[in-house]
Amino acid sequence: MTKARFACSHAAMTQISLWQNRNFRLMFASSAATNLGDGLIAVAVAWLATLLTDDPFLIGLVATARHLPWFLFALPAGVITDRVDHRRLIIGADCVRIVISLALLTLALMANPGTGPVLLMAALSFVLGSAEVLRDNTAQTFTPSVVEKSQLEQANGAMWSTEQLAGQFIGPPLAGLLIGLSIALPFGIQAGLLAVAVVLTISMNIPKREQTTPHLPMLAALKEGMLWLWRDIPLRRLAFILGGFNFIGYGFAAVLVLYSQRVLGLDAFGFGIFLTLAACGGLAATLIGPRILRHIRPRSAILLGMLGFTVAALALALQAPLWLIAIFMVLDGFSGMLWNIAQVSYRQRHIPAPLLGRVNSAFRFIGTGPAAFGAFTFGWLISWAGSGAEPWGTAQAVLLPYWVAAAIGGGLTLYAAARLQLR
Repeated sequence: MTKARFACSHAAMTQISLWQNRNFRLMFASSAATNLGDGLIAVAVAWLATLLTDDPFLIGLVATARHLPWFLFALPAGVITDRVDHRRLIIGADCVRIVISLALLTLALMANPGTGPVLLMAALSFVLGSAEVLRDNTAQTFTPSVVEKSQLEQANGAMWSTEQLAGQFIGPPLAGLLIGLSIALPFGIQAGLLAVAVVLTISMNIPKREQTTPHLPMLAALKEGMLWLWRDIPLRRLAFILGGFNFIGYGFAAVLVLYSQRVLGLDAFGFGIFLTLAACGGLAATLIGPRILRHIRPRSAILLGMLGFTVAALALALQAPLWLIAIFMVLDGFSGMLWNIAQVSYRQRHIPAPLLGRVNSAFRFIGTGPAAFGAFTFGWLISWAGSGAEPWGTAQAVLLPYWVAAAIGGGLTLYAAARLQLR
């Protein structure tokens, strides 16, 4: 056996399993805590907005405010991620989120219905979203420093599984039960969970990154990341396709609370249960998705995710029976999670490590930035449809965004099938 082959064999024998990796276990537990809190607050923010106003435009504005930072700050966040210790960034972002959660708790306890409290809620959501931009971009960039490249699909599958289980399976119905006791409870519990996550992240033992080359000025660093993405045609196309889907996807989610109330007639607990439908499919995908991805290309997984979303939007637009909507929401969750695992792992493996933070943020600027405008547009669509010269009925106005989502989703799926090729 040659020395090179011996080295490879020795590396394979000495590589520890994912769950023997203490740093990964701590990162996973921290993610579980933050995602459970995010699941609580996703329902609580939407429900609190409907308690403070019945104007779909203002309700959409709250959702817009939380996602707008992806458009405004994703690019500089990537430069910061490449320059500052990842663990410190995650801890700092979570500390900011603790403060905002406590502010939302105070608002929930003291605010009366009206435009002013809704605008204050939108401002707090904007700051919360800004912290999430920095944390999420850093967390994705951090993962390759914690696990081996050969374990990325397994690690990403595990991280997405905790997001689905804690953030979308347990969190939403639990939030519905807590709201029945007090609308403020989910915000207080989220603050506590974030504090636990901070302690877990502090406990990680990650060697400090060594800077081998001098930092470029901010604008030059931004340009370097954007140019790398722009010259990589497959990744660039994927970013724009993802941007289109996040535009309609976040709009879809922003007004789902109104669909649940006005079309399905659900209360807070029922809305929480409804949100877990997609989480059921997503959780299944995190468990078996990495094995599926060994046998299909990332492009195939992405196309399945696009098709699943489009069919689910069409089912809502057609007011299909609840049992059929439930099936399509589960399928959408499964195919969408397969898409996420595939494209995140592809980026982490494909982008050079020194550029990962900047290129990742440039990708998410294009891919996630449009989400804020989707939330705003879909809220405006319902408001417009219900207040025109010949206003639509309450339920019919809520259906319009889902017709739009299905049409745009179908068009993007056809484009991707014809033009998207990943190396």
